[in-house]
Order: sequence, then C-alpha cells, then structure tokens
Amino acid sequence: MCAKIAAVLRGKTKAYYTPHVDTGDYIIVINCEKIVLTGNKLDQKMYDHFTGYPGGLKEEVARSLIARRPEVVIERAVKGMLPKNRLGRKMYKKLFVYVGADHPHTAQQPKELKF
Repeated sequence: MCAKIAAVLRGKTKAYYTPHVDTGDYIIVINCEKIVLTGNKLDQKMYDHFTGYPGGLKEEVARSLIARRPEVVIERAVKGMLPKNRLGRKMYKKLFVYVGADHPHTAQQPKELKF
C-alpha cells in the first residue's frame, strides 16, 4: 500500500509525469490502525530514533509502535520511498494519515482510491 501511495504522491500515475516537477496528488489515509504486516515483522522489525545525545539511540518493535502511534509506520514507510531533497519534502507534506475513519478534509470532496 505504501509503495502505491508514494507513486501517487510523486505523480507517477499520470501521463505527464516529470521527475523534477511535483505533479502528484494529495493523499488521505484513514483507519491506519488496521495496518497488517506479514511474516514475523511485528516482532522483528525495529524502528529507531536518535535523540542527538550520547547513548540516545531509542529502538522500538513494530508491534508496540503500532499500538502507540500507528500513523508513524505508514508515514515513515512512504517518506523512505520519496526523493531525499526539497522536492521530496514538498511531496511528503501532501500526505495525511489519520487513526479512525474521521478526517477534517471532507470539504475538499476527496475521491476514494482503492488498492
């Protein structure tokens, strides 16, 4: 799912895709707490964060991160698939991930995108 989200954010699903231009669409992901990881990834996949202090490497297993903040798993997966430059940061700002089915973007009349 995250690979398809990254392709839509980049604009690769459009006929006029250009690598150096942001032609992607906005993406709203709802019900992110229902994410499914295959195999043993729930217990073996580690997410790490460095605080900047000596000995400040914090590691967390995917199971506890999904229980605590499920939107982070999708955001980090998509961000890793986008370009690592100012264009990629601009594309990443078009991604909105929410826990539950409610989101504040109903006025924009979003269309459902099936994966």
